[in-house]
This record gives sequence, C-alpha cells and structure tokens, in this order.
Amino acid sequence: MNRRNLLKGIGLGALGAMSLPTGAQEASDKRYTDATKGLRPLKITKVRAITTSPMGARLVIIKVETDEPGLYGLGCGTYNQRPLTVVTAVNEYLDGFARGRSVDDIEDMWQNAYTSSYWRNGPVLNNALSGLDMALWDIKGKRANMPVYQLLGGRSRFAADCYSHAGGRDFKELEDSVRSKMEQGFRHVRIQLGSYGSSHLSQKPHFREAGFGVPSDGHMDSLPYLKATPKMFEHIRNTCGEDVELLHDVHERIQPIEAINLLKELEQYRPFFIEDPLAPEQNGYFPQLRNQTSVPIAMGELFNNPHEWVDLITNRLIDFIRVHITQAGGFTPSRKLATLGEWFGVRTAWHGPGDLSPVGHAANAHLDMNIHNFGIQESVYFNDAMREVFPGAPTMDNGYMHLNDRPGWGIDINEKAAAKHPFPEDPGTWLPIRRRDGTAVRP
Repeated sequence: MNRRNLLKGIGLGALGAMSLPTGAQEASDKRYTDATKGLRPLKITKVRAITTSPMGARLVIIKVETDEPGLYGLGCGTYNQRPLTVVTAVNEYLDGFARGRSVDDIEDMWQNAYTSSYWRNGPVLNNALSGLDMALWDIKGKRANMPVYQLLGGRSRFAADCYSHAGGRDFKELEDSVRSKMEQGFRHVRIQLGSYGSSHLSQKPHFREAGFGVPSDGHMDSLPYLKATPKMFEHIRNTCGEDVELLHDVHERIQPIEAINLLKELEQYRPFFIEDPLAPEQNGYFPQLRNQTSVPIAMGELFNNPHEWVDLITNRLIDFIRVHITQAGGFTPSRKLATLGEWFGVRTAWHGPGDLSPVGHAANAHLDMNIHNFGIQESVYFNDAMREVFPGAPTMDNGYMHLNDRPGWGIDINEKAAAKHPFPEDPGTWLPIRRRDGTAVRP
C-alpha cells in the first residue's frame, strides 16, 4: 500500500493530498520502492561456531547464514575460560532453535532464545546468545547498507576515547610505562604495580610448604597490596603530573572493609575511577562504600544478569558500568543497559580485554559511538595474524578507537586464516590465587 492509499484508509486522504502533491508523492513512492527493492524476508539457514586463537586467547565467533547467498552475520561468543562449552551450546542448541526463523526480528529472537533453556543468565548461554544476537545486528546493518551505530541514530562523537594499561614491578618501571602511554597519545592510563593485587610483594606462602593446593597456584596477601597502592598513586602523580587521568583495577581481591578504606585513602589522588573494588557477591556493601568516599567507582566486569546491575545503577551507587557485553547476552541487552545508565548519571566503560574478539570490540565501539553517556573504552591492539583473520577490525590512533564505515560491524572473517590458529592444548581456565594459608581469593 502506497502512502496515498494508506492515508485514505485512515481517513486522512485529503490531508495527505494537501501535504504532498501528486508529483512529489510519486517520487516518494519510487524512492521507497528503490530503497526496499530486494529486502525480501530472509530466514536463518545455519548458526555455527568458529574457533581461532591468533593472539593466544581462545576466540569463539558465531556465524549466522541466511537463505540469501553470500549474506551472513558475525557475532562474538568468546568465553576464554570455557570456550568449548559455548561451541556446544551454539552448534547443538542455538542452531536448531534459530533455523527457519526471520533474520529481521532481533528483539523477538533474543527474548525467545533467552528463555529457550528455561534457566538463564549464565556465562555459557549468555555468550552463545550474544553471538547469535550480534550476528543478526551485523546482518541488519548489511541489509540497510549502514554501520550498526547508524541504525541506532548515528554518532555522538568522532571516535571512542580509550585508556591503556601501564604496569611495572616497581615504581620506576611503572612510571616509565605511564610515560610511554602518554607519548602514544593516551590521556587515560590504568596503573598496576605488577599483576593484579601486586602479588610479587607478598611473602613466601605457607600453603606451599604444607603441600596444600598445587605448585601452579598463585599467591597474594592483602596487606602488601593495601600499603603499596596509595604510594603507587602518589609516585605517579608526583612524576607524571596532573594532566593524565589515572585508573586502577582492584579486581575484587580484598575484603569489603579493606576496599572502603583503600578508596578513602586514594581520594586525594583524584583517580578517574577505581575498578571492581568489591566482588559481585558483596554488592550489598556499595551503599557503605558510596557514603564513605567520592572516588568514582567502575563495576561490572563479572556481571551476567540485570539483578547484579539494576540496583547499583538506579540507586546511583556506581559511576561507570563496565559489563562484558558478551557475558551480558549481547548487543541487544547492552544498548538497553546503556540507556538505563544514562537516566541515572552512570557512564559506560565496557570491558574490552585481549580475550575478546575483534567482533566483540567492534560491538563495544559501535555502542560507544552512539550513546550519550559514553565514559571511556578499554584499548586494544591486534597483531598481524589477528588482522589477517579479521579484516576490518577496529584501529587505535592517538588514544582513540576508530571504526571503518562499512555496513554492519565492518568486519569479516577469513576462515582459512582462522584455521591456522587452533586453540592451545589447555582448554581454558582461571588459575587459582590463594592467601598465605591457602584460602582461595576470588577474582
């Protein structure tokens, strides 16, 4: 039905004729016909997982094929610690669920796939669902001949401002690392004294002498870390100045009361944010933390479901939400999460580690480009092997992440190149960290 007939059908024919002359109407109808020509209803014919490891991390890419020859979409379902479980969930369950369904109705697909396992919100099924969801957005952009961010309303900025990681086993090494990042154009730098928790500062653990655990188990005690971290901030502020924004990741490795005291002490150094000061199991401590300090708080790397982030956002208990969007179920729920944050003054800082695929990083950046409440993005660099496997991956320049303007995510996958990089023999795990007496430390 053209516009004139539609207006007649709802009793507005005269108004339509008055507002759009016949010649203009015909031109409008022709533009509509030309724009929609070929956009016939498409069905999903196959959903499959592709595994590859060009930089060591175990990447899982989900490819959704359609009944239009050559048209497919790519999504990220990477779960580096349990990748093969995602592969099984995709190939054995989501493939059969999705076949024959429309590629156009992303919201309907997400809602029904989300509950197709009855129980939901786990990292395995969320990553599998994320891959399907992202691939459908990729197809949507390709059919519209637009980058995904244009489907959301276009750009709010020219590129995504990023922070980089600086580290060193002592203050001088760390200072040199920060200066290097600043010379590369980064205005935001995350500082860590060695690995998470500065484990190299801890004394020889007693659990090893007692034969508890296995030799590869790591060791970290709270007190050396709590003493060293304020001194680390003081040194970097004194040597690198006030113009660089400093971030730090606690990585949930200390007790809630220790986190409260630490953030109070760090307040004088004006951190841009302190990341994950509390474990997800201790969300109830956030009101106390917020009441004790004005240090900006970033939280959410380990979150999987809305029950973990809704209260923190709506009660204004955090300043940045940094969910790993594949763990949250994909692009569809993450854009809704960003909108929720906007109304409560919470900015985004999507988790963007090295064990997220270029497709996942692109999804982060497409959201970053569109949303008003963008805060900061974790930077990433890809080696030549990764770029061979994923042509069109985002690029970094002067501290900004840049996208190309190709339709969809703007990324393809070279499956022959991907096959040259099989998974490591280790199927994936997060190595244990223990206190001196052997007590497990949660990440």
